[in-house]
Amino acid sequence: MKNYITPNFKFADMIPIKAQGNTVWDENNKDYIDLLGGIAVNALGHCHPELIKTLHEQADKLWHISNTFTTTTSQALAERLVKNTFAEKVFFANSGAEVNEAALKLARKYAYDHFGPKKNKIISCYNSFHGRTLFTATVGGQEKYQTGFGPLPPAIYYTEFNNTEALKDILDDETCAFIVEPIQGESGVLPAHLEFLKTARELCNKHEIALILDEIQTGMGRTGSLFAYQQYQITPDILTSAKALGCGLPIGAMLTTDQFAEAFTPGSHGTTFGGNPLVCAVANTAFDIINSEETLSNVKKQHEYFESELNQIAAETGKFKLIRGKGLLIGCVLADEFEGKANQVVSEALKAGVIVNQAGPNVVRLAPSLIINDEDRQKGLNRLKRALDQWIPQ
Repeated sequence: MKNYITPNFKFADMIPIKAQGNTVWDENNKDYIDLLGGIAVNALGHCHPELIKTLHEQADKLWHISNTFTTTTSQALAERLVKNTFAEKVFFANSGAEVNEAALKLARKYAYDHFGPKKNKIISCYNSFHGRTLFTATVGGQEKYQTGFGPLPPAIYYTEFNNTEALKDILDDETCAFIVEPIQGESGVLPAHLEFLKTARELCNKHEIALILDEIQTGMGRTGSLFAYQQYQITPDILTSAKALGCGLPIGAMLTTDQFAEAFTPGSHGTTFGGNPLVCAVANTAFDIINSEETLSNVKKQHEYFESELNQIAAETGKFKLIRGKGLLIGCVLADEFEGKANQVVSEALKAGVIVNQAGPNVVRLAPSLIINDEDRQKGLNRLKRALDQWIPQ
C-alpha cells in the first residue's frame, strides 16, 4: 500500500482491518492478541457493545454544537469526574496534550493573577512525557522531542524523578507549577515513590505551587483505582486525563478545584471540539463500566496473573530482568545483554501474533484492556514467550 501520510510515523508491517474484544485482524485475516490496548486507550477492548450502542443512539441526536452552548452529555461526564475525585470543575479538550497545555496555562494564569508575573517557573521531571505541542514537548524532559523545534518556551526546568532532595532544591516561591506522572509511562513504566509525591505535595503547599498530576496514561482504572493519585495519599490541584476516558474516541479532561478554575475567566482559554456531545456520551458509558467494582477488581486480579506469568517467562527465556508497574500498566525490562533492543522484541512479538510496544529502548510495555480475561491473557503471553524464544538479537 502506498503511504500518503507524513514520515514522522514508522508504521508496523501489518494493517489492522477489524477488531473485537482483545483480538485484532489484519488484511490477511491473521489474528493478533492486543496486549497494548492502543497504548492504554482501548480500556474496554475493541468495539465494546455498550459503547457501540451509546454511539449509535447519540449519533441520531447531536454530534457537535458551538461552544457557546453546554450539553447534557458533557455536564453528565463532568459531574461523574467531580463526584468521584477531588475536583470541583472540569475542562474538556480532545487529547492529553491539549489538557496538559490547559493545565499549564491555568497554573501560570492563577499565579499571575494572585502573585504577579515573576511567579512563572514550571518544573517537570527529566524523561517525562506530557505531549507533542511545543509547550508540552518542552515541559516533557526529553531532548529528542525538542530538537529542531526551537526556540522553546522559557522558564521551564527539570528535576530528577523520585529524588526528593533535588525536589527540595528546585521548587521555590517563583515556581507556579510542578507537573509529574504517577508512573512515567513513555520512559519505561517507572512508578513514583510515595515519599516523592508526598514531598511534592508538601513543597507545593509551602511555596503556593500548583501540583499537576498527569494521569493521561495512569487514569481511568489503569492502575486498579479510578486514578493513580488515590493510591498515593495525596491530592493534586490539577489533574489531566485522556486516553482511556473516551476508549478510542478523542477526548481529554482537565480536573481542578474552584480555587484554580476561577483563573480561567470567559475567553481566556477555549476549544472548538472539546467536550462534544457525541464523544462525551460514549465517555459516560465507558466511565460507568470502568468505575465499577467488577472492572477495578479485574485489573488488580489480572495484574497478579500478568506479574507471575511474566516473571516465569523472564526466568525461562532470560530476556527480561525485571517486571514492574501497577495494575495493567506493565513494563518488562530487558536483561542487560539485550539493552537498547526493545524495538526488536516488539517486531518479533507482532510476527508471533501479539501486540505490545516499547517504552524507551530497554522496556517492553503492556497495557491491555481492563476487562481482559484469562484466556486472552494466556494466549497473548504464550505468543510473547514464543516470540522471545525465536528472537535472535541483531
